[in-house]
Amino acid sequence: MKLLLTGAFNYSQDQLNILNSLGYEIIYIQDERAPLQIDVSDVFAVVCNGLFLYNDIKKFKNLKFIQLTSAGLDRVPINYIKEKGISLFSAKGVYNIPMAEWVVLKLLEIYKKSKQFYEAQRDHKWEKQRNLLELTNKNAAIIGFGDVGIEVAKRLKAFDVNIFGVGRRKVESQYIDAYYLIEDIDQVLRKSDIVILTIPLTEETKYLINEQKIKKMKDNSVLINVSRGGVIDEEAIIESLKEKKFLGVALDVFEQEPLFKESQLWNFENVIITPHNSFISDKTNKKLFEKIIKNLGDYQGNFGT
Repeated sequence: MKLLLTGAFNYSQDQLNILNSLGYEIIYIQDERAPLQIDVSDVFAVVCNGLFLYNDIKKFKNLKFIQLTSAGLDRVPINYIKEKGISLFSAKGVYNIPMAEWVVLKLLEIYKKSKQFYEAQRDHKWEKQRNLLELTNKNAAIIGFGDVGIEVAKRLKAFDVNIFGVGRRKVESQYIDAYYLIEDIDQVLRKSDIVILTIPLTEETKYLINEQKIKKMKDNSVLINVSRGGVIDEEAIIESLKEKKFLGVALDVFEQEPLFKESQLWNFENVIITPHNSFISDKTNKKLFEKIIKNLGDYQGNFGT
């Protein structure tokens, strides 16, 4: 059986040997964004990220298994996959902890004005900041209370933050003080000092944070996005930043990546930008490969090979 791997995951030789030991014939392509120059009609399984954004899945006529290296499902043709009965697996659960740590880091950097201290150190200035904030008793809304949201909540509770979970269905958790369904998001935004986006990108959540939603948010609140860039209307965010709506904004994801150099988002003093990097840690490679092997092995066993 042919297994197509892409450069979305950096395999070691030992890992490739393990995949070979499962009985797969491995085909490797580095760049998912390039048109495929090979016949993929007999490929049985694929491990990828955005391969099907740039290549027609219909060419994979024998495809039975897809393992994504991303936790989100917004980069694959879900309806076609369901129609053809292709088994689809995500990296759900792999990146939760580093993403949650990134959220806490950026929130503290904004509240404790780290950027100003770093700039002062660079310029050899002894310059105190007299308006630092603490997290105690602040209200934080976590929009999309899944695996990442739970890990964020767990860490923020250690700072005595009041946690509002928001999602499509009711969730029980020891880390939340109140839970709201997504249709009640306006009520949550009005009383939240911190808004953290961990919600998947779907047709329903596209531009969820738009001009109207931003106007409902508290002045001098903090907005953090580790979900997908398309959840935010970037033009609306830019206009609100010009009006000094936010104390700070931390963005790890953007509608177009890489973020183009001409974007105005780069220019705001109170905006922190990272290059879709929040999911990285020293443990994610091992966790993801373990998931790949388990899912491939389980599926192979169920398939009767």
